[in-house]
Amino acid sequence: MAPILALLLAVSSTALADRASIWPEWRLPAPLARPSNLPGQRDLTYPAWMEGRWQLHSDNFDVEVQFAADANGAVVGDRAGNAAAIGRALLGEALLEVADDPANPNRQIALLRDNQRLESTVVGRRSETPDGDHFWADELALQVLHGPGDPRVSRVETLSHYSRHSDGSVGAEQWQASYPSPALGLAAAASSSNHFSLELTTVNPDAQANRCAQAKPEARLSPCRPPPQSDPAS
Repeated sequence: MAPILALLLAVSSTALADRASIWPEWRLPAPLARPSNLPGQRDLTYPAWMEGRWQLHSDNFDVEVQFAADANGAVVGDRAGNAAAIGRALLGEALLEVADDPANPNRQIALLRDNQRLESTVVGRRSETPDGDHFWADELALQVLHGPGDPRVSRVETLSHYSRHSDGSVGAEQWQASYPSPALGLAAAASSSNHFSLELTTVNPDAQANRCAQAKPEARLSPCRPPPQSDPAS
């Protein structure tokens, strides 16, 4: 087991941390539930400290992403905007447009060059917040690539771990695996896998600090209070 993953598990042992520990030996079915059909509970919600505009850094790209409160006050990702920013950084002009389904936040359409269309629908999800500075989320998406010839169907699982740092930045680790079409069987072993290390820094830290200063005291306890500083003597 990699030293950084062993440390994460020691800090916070959860079902999703346990799943990260066995990557890339992943199999389906995974310990995920279908997204709720209830209004206000259908999208992946993040901790309050993820709200805002962020510069997302990785070895392969450097783009701006955004997380904002929805009509119910829950913090959600700008799925289409974030996917478009990352997609254009990776695919360039091959990606033409990304759009969310207005009736279903778990469904997204990406238009690609050469009359191709990628339809992605989240069919499984689980999230865990073991403490005030760590957040885990796992999503399984059914992907259908339409274009010349028969549609190509696959499933992609993405497990993410976000950790808030004392300077307000957020570190992230992502583990990903692809699986064959469910037409070949619901149970499956991963056919390919990837791992990513990411860093998010606030685009406008002063604006986020002002939001925290204006929040009610009870609201400042989790999202706006700086993480506790470690004792130098320890």
